[in-house]
Amino acid sequence: MNKISSLSEKKFDVLIIGAGPAGAATAITLGRSGLSVGILEKARFPRDKICGDALSVDVVNQLKVLSPTLNAAFEKVAKTTSYGVSIYSPDRNHINIPFLYEGKKRGGFICPRLNFDHVLIGQLKESPTVKLFENCQVNQVTIKNETVEVETSQGSFQAQIIVGADGAHSVVSKKLMNTSIDKRHYSAGLRMYFENVSSFHAENFIELHFFQEILPGYLWIFPLPGNKANVGIGMLSSEVSRKRVNLRETLETLLLTHPDLKERFQNAKALETAKGFGLPLGSKKRKLSGERFLLTGDAASLIDPFTGEGIANAIRSGRIAADHVIKSFEKKDFSEKFNRGYDKEIYHRMWGELRISRTLQRLCRYSWLFNFVVKRANQSKQINQFLADSLANIDKKKSLAHPGFYLRLFFKREK
Repeated sequence: MNKISSLSEKKFDVLIIGAGPAGAATAITLGRSGLSVGILEKARFPRDKICGDALSVDVVNQLKVLSPTLNAAFEKVAKTTSYGVSIYSPDRNHINIPFLYEGKKRGGFICPRLNFDHVLIGQLKESPTVKLFENCQVNQVTIKNETVEVETSQGSFQAQIIVGADGAHSVVSKKLMNTSIDKRHYSAGLRMYFENVSSFHAENFIELHFFQEILPGYLWIFPLPGNKANVGIGMLSSEVSRKRVNLRETLETLLLTHPDLKERFQNAKALETAKGFGLPLGSKKRKLSGERFLLTGDAASLIDPFTGEGIANAIRSGRIAADHVIKSFEKKDFSEKFNRGYDKEIYHRMWGELRISRTLQRLCRYSWLFNFVVKRANQSKQINQFLADSLANIDKKKSLAHPGFYLRLFFKREK
């Protein structure tokens, strides 16, 4: 494969905009290809990233695929192992669902992004063909004949193809696709770190609290190491606007006054003010590429519409993007037509689950249905087991999006 220039200059085969999980996964994968890779990141690591900090079993599995040494490095990071999720319905009943993988109990993790992303950065720095530019703000992206030119706070960079991994407010997406926020497929979120929150599950289950006033969103409480917790609230942006919800006031009111929460937060100390962020949801198919560029992770709107989880799909999309970039150089084809293959592969691997999650998000609008499912799951070990299996098995998860599943619940009785 031909190189444009050496790593000491600002011309690369590939430029990646953003060094979060999607960008890092792309760079780590490309680091084995022999291509010269520049990665432009507006922050300096380690840096905080506003997020729920939850890492699913899928994330851990993908770390092993990216690199054995990466997985080993992650094992040394401070984190909390969580073995399940507690889901609270609007009528305040709840169910505890263990995390299963291939039928066996398996833990996920809650790890501050400050630490998790820094581990990824450490891995990509090990590649001699990858160069990271921190504190590098991207201002303009332009396609020019056989190159892409990127204007930044550190000067001009060039490459034959770029990967937009620059998050919810992607500069690449805005400059090359003129995108804008669609509130029907976007969630607003707030996060706060606390210490001394009480009464967590013995196995550190993450908590999702669905309150009537924020449906189809939820309030979350995730345990962290050092007697800390990640607490936040997320709600579909179109509903925030329609109901005129003030998320900051709603979060504060629920934590301080709701009977299920106020005692748990009575002696808790907030470590920061509420910080806002946006979640571009993968609830509709979008154009993810064009001539000489691909979008990954949050820039490609690949966040799960029901859970709000985006790290697994970010890493997966980065791996897919890297594979596609390698093929582009092999065929010497960076055209919009050829890059449609990337879009096709992304949705081939992800759309099934994203579509199901979109349906579940819609069903969450109906509090009576949510209340009923939780009640029946508490009455039936079989249904509770089915829900546990559904978290890890997309074929079983499909049933949750089918009306027949809920009809059967009305008539089914535990034997």
